[in-house]
Amino acid sequence: MPTDAPLHFDDTYKISKDDAAAREMLRNAKVATDKEHQMSLMQGLRLYPKAIAWSVLISTCICMEGYDVCLLSNFYAFPQFNRKYGEQLADGTFQVSAPWQGGLSNGANVGEILGLFLNGWVSERYGYRRTVMACLVCLVGFTAIFFTAQNVVALQVAEILCGIPWGVFQTLTITYASEVCPVALRGYLTTYVNFCWGLGQVIGIGVIKSMLPRADQWAYRIPYALQWMWPVPLFIGVWLAPESPWWLVRRGRMEDARRSLLRLTSLERETDFDADETLAMMKHTTQLEEKLTRGATYWDCFKGKDLRRTEIVCMVWAMQNLAGNSFTGYSTYFLEQAGLNPAKSYDFALGQYGINMAGVFGAWFLMSRGVGRRALYLYGLIGLCTILLCLGFLGLAPERHRDSAALATGSLMLVWALIYQCTVGTVCYSLVAELSTRRLSIKTVVLGRNLYNVVGIICSVLTPYMLNPGFWNWKNFAGFFWGGIAFGCVVYTYYRVPEPQGRSFAELDLLFEKGISARKFATTQVDVFDDMRSENTAVDGDAGSTAEEKGEKV
Repeated sequence: MPTDAPLHFDDTYKISKDDAAAREMLRNAKVATDKEHQMSLMQGLRLYPKAIAWSVLISTCICMEGYDVCLLSNFYAFPQFNRKYGEQLADGTFQVSAPWQGGLSNGANVGEILGLFLNGWVSERYGYRRTVMACLVCLVGFTAIFFTAQNVVALQVAEILCGIPWGVFQTLTITYASEVCPVALRGYLTTYVNFCWGLGQVIGIGVIKSMLPRADQWAYRIPYALQWMWPVPLFIGVWLAPESPWWLVRRGRMEDARRSLLRLTSLERETDFDADETLAMMKHTTQLEEKLTRGATYWDCFKGKDLRRTEIVCMVWAMQNLAGNSFTGYSTYFLEQAGLNPAKSYDFALGQYGINMAGVFGAWFLMSRGVGRRALYLYGLIGLCTILLCLGFLGLAPERHRDSAALATGSLMLVWALIYQCTVGTVCYSLVAELSTRRLSIKTVVLGRNLYNVVGIICSVLTPYMLNPGFWNWKNFAGFFWGGIAFGCVVYTYYRVPEPQGRSFAELDLLFEKGISARKFATTQVDVFDDMRSENTAVDGDAGSTAEEKGEKV
């Protein structure tokens, strides 16, 4: 198909020439879409500072998950924790057994799977704000199980229960961020979620490191108790936040959507904004998707053109784990088995988690220079594959050079973390938020994140066996295994993952509807208004004057 001729929807989606209200909505939607395409980053920052603030607040819920997941994986190298919940080995040391390591890590994944499916129904029915507030209340109670756990079974129960609200946060925060901001800001606010994940990890590893001198039970109980610092302030902030205007439009609550949109913008800073035009764009996209997607159930995600979108979103999530993320989540334990002492292992882990935060800004810098989401994801995977293979080759170092090899291993893991966070780890959040249709956005992202968790469960079973000295004891050679899988991810990304940068949701709907190749998404011209306007040339003639007339309107 030629790329110089714009794509347009088929006759099925045309607007009747006798429907004046629909034609007026179409004019407003086109003006709003054109404004979004022309909006620069600085214009978006000036017009939507409130949307940025509310999105940042709700995304901060992810810090709780990052904090606890960091605690659990790093407690496996924590002597006090191992003495309480582990078993004594032949050499006199204590270790939580590989089956229980996998079980505890998978407990959170199982809970998140339940929470994700629950979120796909609850948030679309009751709204984003109410769902988040209910989850924050539940976390206050579930954290008490962590604090009072006397055995690994109690920890397992706590991981499963806390995983339910964490699963809700994983997808709802991304969807909210993608719906409250324009195209110019969407990539930044959706990827900020990854910064919050890194922030929770940095706080967690810092707390654990500060507890190393303690030899009593409070060395691991205090870190668990600190989870109570998150829910109350976040609950108050979410209670004050506006609901997503896209969700309100889908529910037919246009006046509420208008009020929400005005709460997300600062009109005194921008005179070229019209709430009615933006609402018309939302309504136009929603009506298109109602025709493109006949239903709004999980089953509809696997029908027609939506099957491709679901597949891509699922794989973009899963490849985070397949490219070695689940493996490096055991960084302190891995480094300890590679030959570093516990204190130095935590130093490297703290550096790794610090890079997790800084890498988000690196991704923002690259995106601001015009590097697309697809390119960042693809080249990032190539870099990760290379590092993982290098980690494997370090396992060939002779025993007399074990200390040097261990330090080199730690340094390479820092490089891996930098590449991951500047590319795959951060850009993933933008891709999954943009590639799903608005009508099925929550459910598509839920399915994708659940595949991520299923893959995480498999990896969490395999990794302890690979690293545990009482089982396979692969040490650095595990890098060969994950490097080979990462190469497969490179091939998939090249052929299947498209470029959504700079596209409105309606334009992405059209590209998927026409089955455009992933490699041609960035170069294909589209016009989502062309066919619908062709029935009545007055719409074409009026669009420019409408934009001009409404340019003065606030």
